[in-house]
Amino acid sequence: MSKPGNHQLRIGLTGGIASGKSTVANLFVELSIAVIDTDIVARQVVEPGQPGLKAVTDAFGTNLLSGDGHLDRRRLRNLIFDNPDQRQILEGIVHPLIRARTIELANQAGGPYQILVVPLLIETGFRALVDRVLVVDCSEQQQRARLLTRDDETPERVERILAAQAHRHERLAAADDILDNSGSLEQTRTQVQELHTLYLQLAKQGSDP
Repeated sequence: MSKPGNHQLRIGLTGGIASGKSTVANLFVELSIAVIDTDIVARQVVEPGQPGLKAVTDAFGTNLLSGDGHLDRRRLRNLIFDNPDQRQILEGIVHPLIRARTIELANQAGGPYQILVVPLLIETGFRALVDRVLVVDCSEQQQRARLLTRDDETPERVERILAAQAHRHERLAAADDILDNSGSLEQTRTQVQELHTLYLQLAKQGSDP
């Protein structure tokens, strides 16, 4: 698929909440592969002094700022969670900023191929930035258990979080590659190594004249 910038092979890593995307991304980092995480980019574009923060507070109010002037992301998340109109306004502000910064970082990163971690890859237009989609998958039961322990969420809120994302079958249908993250770390590491070998081969094919 065509994408902005150079012709670096780019893999879009996605998956449902608490599926283990960060674990998988870190395993690629261990293999010296450039990883660009759009969650990190999303925080950067609304740092104090950035135009994104002013745009967000202009739209939603300065009461979303913490005492040190940073955006209170939990407060913002609670504000938009049950309000699709508000969420659409927020996405209209930050998604173009995240996309532009992600492209900039990817163009600078180099390497045989790159991993772009995009939690909402299926739900947004970020699919156009990547050549292949890697879905980190586990059962919804595992997602629920991880959310309850990791984020100290209530069962009711966990169900609402899962309902707000693309269904598991939608992610799997969009995948070029699927990594089963329901087992041990070593099982996940083995799959990452196999994918690394594949991506190196694809990158070499793409660079051959």
